[in-house]
Amino acid sequence: MSYEKVTQNQSRLIIGTKQTLKAMKNGEISEVYIAEDADRHVTQKVLDLANQLDIPCLGVDSKKKLGKACGIDVSASTVAIKK
Repeated sequence: MSYEKVTQNQSRLIIGTKQTLKAMKNGEISEVYIAEDADRHVTQKVLDLANQLDIPCLGVDSKKKLGKACGIDVSASTVAIKK
């Protein structure tokens, strides 16, 4: 389900931790996806900020599959969908 939603919203995606954090701080994000197999020190800031701003944060099992769902050839630790 989560990968499908990412694939369906390709035009509204923010890919990557730095870009996701920036967009979250600017109030542009409706939900965030975090790969469970990503390094926790990479994703922890996104998780903390999502909790602080009450942004739904969903976990997916694979950063490789998350990257593929985004239409990129590399893995993605975090992906956000714009409002």
